[in-house]
Amino acid sequence: MNSGGQNLRVLREQLGLTMRDVETASSRIAEKHGNEDFLLPPSRLSDIETKALLPSIFRLYSLAVIYRRDFRELLTWYDVDLNTIPDDLDLSTPPNSHFSHALAGVSVVRVPVRLDPGFDPRRTANFGRMVEQWGLVPLSYLEKFASRQFTYGYIGAEDLTMYPLLPPGAFVQVDESKNKVAESGWRTEYERPIYFVETRAGYTCCWCTVTREELILQPHPLSPVPARVLKFPQEADIVGQVVGVAMRLGEWHSVFDSSPVPKAPATLN
Repeated sequence: MNSGGQNLRVLREQLGLTMRDVETASSRIAEKHGNEDFLLPPSRLSDIETKALLPSIFRLYSLAVIYRRDFRELLTWYDVDLNTIPDDLDLSTPPNSHFSHALAGVSVVRVPVRLDPGFDPRRTANFGRMVEQWGLVPLSYLEKFASRQFTYGYIGAEDLTMYPLLPPGAFVQVDESKNKVAESGWRTEYERPIYFVETRAGYTCCWCTVTREELILQPHPLSPVPARVLKFPQEADIVGQVVGVAMRLGEWHSVFDSSPVPKAPATLN
């Protein structure tokens, strides 16, 4: 299997470029951006191609431009695949709730492309056993199926506002078009709309009640987090309604092993 440097050399030779050609082109890139880190002298390019020297992000960018290749492809030659980000997200557990932009660099998604003919969507089943074949599909292809724009949030490791309905570490899909608080229309807590709210202290997910000048952030009854009353809209902004959630069951509590008493979000009023 070729190394990243060997792949770069093969690509350069296929394009008929000399090392001096690469230096000249990279100098133009460096001049345009006002940054000498984009420059690739022949001696440094030779070390990258033959001595397994890792190129900096600036020089890798120059090579992607000069060789007319996707920057993400060049990263994979050095065992950095941006499409594995979703699998690695749960290796880090930030304490605060926040917007999640990590998926922006993912270009393909693995989806089921053939299901077991005996799959019955009416019955509970092990979905993994129902999938006969998985395949990689470009996200650009899936865009045509999107009917609206969503924001994605992450429930912080110390945010127990909606526990146990939304445990820490969950990812939520937020419909920004639904940013008006509904006052009725549900029968149980599972039907009551949950909102993704931005406050001066950060983001949180909660039930909401709006009065004339205040927004009441209501936690789940089993949560240790107290309700908060904020001036609205001066101290809080409703980003949108949570319409989807992805979470692991039975693992979230591990983040509290070193902190037996979880911290509640700061009260703003």
